[in-house]
Amino acid sequence: MRDSVAGIDYRFEDPQLLRAALTHRSVGAANYERLEFLGDSVLNLVVSMRLYELCPAASEGDLSRMRARLVRGATLSEVATSLGLGQQLSLGEGELKSGGFRRASILADAFEALLGAIFIDGGYAACRDVVLRLFDPLIAGLPAAEDLKDAKTRLQEWLQARGRSLPEYALLREEGADHAKKFHVACRLPDADTTVTADGRSRRKAEQAAAGLLLDELARVAPK
Repeated sequence: MRDSVAGIDYRFEDPQLLRAALTHRSVGAANYERLEFLGDSVLNLVVSMRLYELCPAASEGDLSRMRARLVRGATLSEVATSLGLGQQLSLGEGELKSGGFRRASILADAFEALLGAIFIDGGYAACRDVVLRLFDPLIAGLPAAEDLKDAKTRLQEWLQARGRSLPEYALLREEGADHAKKFHVACRLPDADTTVTADGRSRRKAEQAAAGLLLDELARVAPK
């Protein structure tokens, strides 16, 4: 039975843990979901500690935003893809046919499950070493803390710093089938004749897109 994963310098004492970490729930009851729960917690702890050590001047908010960027599903699926984790997963027939081994959410979950399995098998230190080998380059490549703020937050802070009224968001319409909805929203400044519209796959994403457009417009017309 296999006792390691390519790209990770760790060998399992109990290969059954690795097998469970790579087994999707579509296969049966003995799957990775409990390990995923554990791995999520360990990953957050390791990344939090690393950011705390490396960024002594960062505020709590900055640390939270940096951690969120590192442990979000998109980042985890990219790490899993770099390890070839999708090709090592055990999937039910339906998931296999639908391309589950490429699905970002499944890859992210399996990666967290792998960390949970390493934690049980080798303890915190072994899991920490694996996480840092994979995430230290990502931490080094993080953008400035200010750039990690989402568009709605940056817009609100920009307006508050200038004593301006806060923006108002309104849902204009929804369109498309339930599995492929598109939301159209407007973002308006009450103290100016300025309104922008944007769309997205969720209302939140549409509002973020609209806030970004409004920020661009404000930057364009702001006095130099």
